[in-house]
Amino acid sequence: MSSVVLFLAGDVMTGRGVDQVMLQPSVPWLMEQFVRDARDYVRLAERVNGPIPAPVAVDYIWGDALAQLRRVRPALRIVNLETSVTRSDDAWPGKGIHYRMSPGNLDCLTAAGLDACALANNHVLDWGRTGLRETLESLHRAGIRTAGAGMNRQEAWAPIALEVAPGGRILLFSFGASSSGIPPPWAATATTSGVAWLADLSQDTIAQAGEAIRRHRRAGDRVIISIHWGGNWGLAIPAAHRDFAHRLIDDGTADLIYGHSSHHPMPIEVHKGKLILYGCGDLVNDYEGIGAHGELRSDWACLYFPTLDVRTGALLRLEIVPMELRRFQLRGAGTQASAWLERMFNDAGRALGTSVAREASGGWTLKWR
Repeated sequence: MSSVVLFLAGDVMTGRGVDQVMLQPSVPWLMEQFVRDARDYVRLAERVNGPIPAPVAVDYIWGDALAQLRRVRPALRIVNLETSVTRSDDAWPGKGIHYRMSPGNLDCLTAAGLDACALANNHVLDWGRTGLRETLESLHRAGIRTAGAGMNRQEAWAPIALEVAPGGRILLFSFGASSSGIPPPWAATATTSGVAWLADLSQDTIAQAGEAIRRHRRAGDRVIISIHWGGNWGLAIPAAHRDFAHRLIDDGTADLIYGHSSHHPMPIEVHKGKLILYGCGDLVNDYEGIGAHGELRSDWACLYFPTLDVRTGALLRLEIVPMELRRFQLRGAGTQASAWLERMFNDAGRALGTSVAREASGGWTLKWR
């Protein structure tokens, strides 16, 4: 096998309102400033797009994305799971928003055939270290591997090795930056559970991440770095993000940078032949009833299907398929969503040397120079 096709996507937020429409929802109480019942997010979404047929089928949230996964048949399926999977009521104190889904609803993730979840993000410890332990145990029991969180620093910073060919591996590392809102006490230590936390994106941090990667990497391994970084809104890519990504590619540490945190897709770069996804956007959330943030919308999503050269890690092709959320379900993007996303990838990508070309499938392929 000389090439491998992957499925990557942004934040999968199956907690709160999404969890409430499934067969075994968590208790709905919340501690947010304005919303105290998770079912209110269901009502808000229904007010905008119509009734949700709760309890929904286990594969309901994936909707039209399942047909795309069957069409492309990626070798590996990876998402950033931005929720805890727990029955714990040990809410992290002082945090404004807490996400959780019931372990009884985990089949909504296995229904999409997910191989792995990145967990170094700002919601995985929303329900305390007890909740993190149950999250890890629940996912592993369901056959979904995890990176970026663990019962100590060694586990949190370790990659998962995903086989892509006889003797060929993709290592998935997951890091969470403080700029995404991850509290400093969530950093895993030698004796406490937590996430692989980056205090900043300085040269020292780049060296720290690089050392962790080289410690696990074998000759011939390809490396994906999942990183949860930056704010929720805005198309401008911070200089520190570009520098971090470029340096890890320049020194041969990383083959693909897989970024997320923004609630909407962001422009894409190819640096020295290697793919940088600065922000994949949300894939599944319960924000439909909240509305847009200017022209930026969290209900317009993308599926990313990169094809990598297994020998070099170089990007051979990237297919992007636009989707939109309606009633907590992924649907093929309508005209407005598709037009905005295409314009964003072209206009905002120009400074990065990238653009997109329309495909017969309704999505795009990335063009780069």
